[in-house]
Amino acid sequence: MHSHRIKETSEACFHGCCPVPLLGLPDAPKPTTKPINIVAASHYNFDAATAASLLPNTQFTNHESLPPLAEALSRFATAYPYYSHTHEADQIRAQHYFHLSLSNRVCFDYIGFGLFSYSQNQTSNSIPSSSSSPPPPPSNSLEFPFFDISYKPPTLQSQTLNSGEESELESRIRKRIMDFLNISDTDYHMVFTANRASAFKLLAESYPFQSNRRLLTVYDYDSEAVRAMIDSSQKRGAQVMSAKFSWPSLRIHTAKLTNMVVSKRKKEKRGLFVFPVQSRMTGRRYSYLWMSIAQENGWHVLLDACALGSKDMDTLGLSLFRPDFLICSFFKVFGENPSGFGCLFVKRSSASVLEGSTMARSSIGIAVTLVSTKKLSQLPSDDSDGHSQTQEISKLESEEDDLSSVRSFSGPILLQPQTSTGLGERSLSSNRRTQLEGLQHGSTPEIVEIDRPNDLLKAESTETNTNDMDNKSLDIECKYLDHADSLGLIVISNRARYLTNWLVNALMKLQHPEQGLPLIRIYGPKIKFDRGPALAFNVFDWKGEKIEPVVVQKLADRSNISLSYGFLQNIWFSDMYEGEKERVLETRHHEATGMAENKRRERGELGITVVTAAISFLANFNDTYRLWAFIAQFLDADFVEKEQWRYTALNQGTVEL
Repeated sequence: MHSHRIKETSEACFHGCCPVPLLGLPDAPKPTTKPINIVAASHYNFDAATAASLLPNTQFTNHESLPPLAEALSRFATAYPYYSHTHEADQIRAQHYFHLSLSNRVCFDYIGFGLFSYSQNQTSNSIPSSSSSPPPPPSNSLEFPFFDISYKPPTLQSQTLNSGEESELESRIRKRIMDFLNISDTDYHMVFTANRASAFKLLAESYPFQSNRRLLTVYDYDSEAVRAMIDSSQKRGAQVMSAKFSWPSLRIHTAKLTNMVVSKRKKEKRGLFVFPVQSRMTGRRYSYLWMSIAQENGWHVLLDACALGSKDMDTLGLSLFRPDFLICSFFKVFGENPSGFGCLFVKRSSASVLEGSTMARSSIGIAVTLVSTKKLSQLPSDDSDGHSQTQEISKLESEEDDLSSVRSFSGPILLQPQTSTGLGERSLSSNRRTQLEGLQHGSTPEIVEIDRPNDLLKAESTETNTNDMDNKSLDIECKYLDHADSLGLIVISNRARYLTNWLVNALMKLQHPEQGLPLIRIYGPKIKFDRGPALAFNVFDWKGEKIEPVVVQKLADRSNISLSYGFLQNIWFSDMYEGEKERVLETRHHEATGMAENKRRERGELGITVVTAAISFLANFNDTYRLWAFIAQFLDADFVEKEQWRYTALNQGTVEL
């Protein structure tokens, strides 16, 4: 039934550079002839190179026995000779993201797309004087922090109908983003949202679940954004279903998902199929063919592109796979506070299905408008009532960062976390916390909800000439996107492939000395040619007991390494692995917040809390080596206890979560 789709997608990419599998499903019919497979040969050579990249047949049982950085880099360069072809990324990092070196911070908690380079904000911030510091960049007329956002209450339906009503600032950023994502504005509307979760919620409140009752999601981890969609859709009568992932590979359980997707009746209105091209946590990639099968069986398809890396959209092939909706998110500067916005794309031919629901009309703080910082600073403020500030603090606290899971933050260390701790995809960075403190002391937040009276709106409309002049003076350069474009898909994907697989190989070589137990367990794909640049793992002590991911995260933060943690779920165990189920899974409980909390959450959810790391094109070998060396310290049976005494001696308290 799907043979023609398999043929089309097979012809779409045959060089092995495509970061997302386009070939058929695991149970798709196999060709009768066996052609010469250059890709398979390259995969074999790649696996052999990865094995040789770090002292083959050697296990490391002591963190002091690790090879020094220079030796490890030499072996890495020999195993992956084409890594040297990615040196332009190192030059870009040194020139435009030098804060990563100056702060000695390693960032493994970012995944997705950035907008601006760090060097762009130096027009209003002085560069530390140092002989090693790069020269100041040329002046840029778009002032740091580049833009602010203001919330607006219109429905998604009205925004798609009135998409032409926007400022020059919005128009330019919209065009740059759509060019970068390889999306045509003749095919798709684009709506700015407060963040990723807001984009999911906005669509859920506008989709006709009364008639298209099903919501089918494909996620192997707990996502705050997806939970927001599920809660909103259930209020409107949706029947929620989730794909299952087979243990231990965490591949999609093909038979189960097929039964949910395929309709016995053609052209039946099924509902909304929410599909990520890969897991933001494990790096597992999924076949695009699922989107075509879903559409052929009456589903509207939402493609979640938030886990894609820079330039991965170049492989999407929208001419073959045309999702009805697409969501991605953008943060401002890599390695800084990841505030930014989300983007919801609506295919023009699918826009008519959206509803102008009462719920959507009442949702403030979901859709946003980009506002010039100069223009925003001129608006009047009313500090007579502290209620508005309280609302802002609430919005900032609930805003989801555009990360793979919970971000690390600088603060006192927790070595004995409470077991009832609730985990999500979100945590406040130190910069975000500073922002909240500023709100409490009456300063102006970066993200502001503006409640402007009608006479002010009317007055602004009479200042067209002045605003046009301000807009034209803005030089909107999205340097992060420019840098990704200059490197291209092959360089970026190869660089991430080499670093990710080396890190997986290195972590798997860490072993406790006496019992011979592995130090870490990786969930999902191990060494794999086409795995994504995201990694989910856990650290175990010499007795085989898991060290809480939040402890690993906070210890890493003390070493200037930013990691995340999250919760793997929807895991299915076959009869072969049924004996591992109770030993592997843990129960996580949610605090009830009202009617939106269903009985499943009240009973608790089964899954696995994990540490996560994501590798961007700005990462280098030094970064991955530092993470490896840090994790190796857990081979010392007293490492955690020593760290606890160390911070006690420094008179630093603990944080109870």
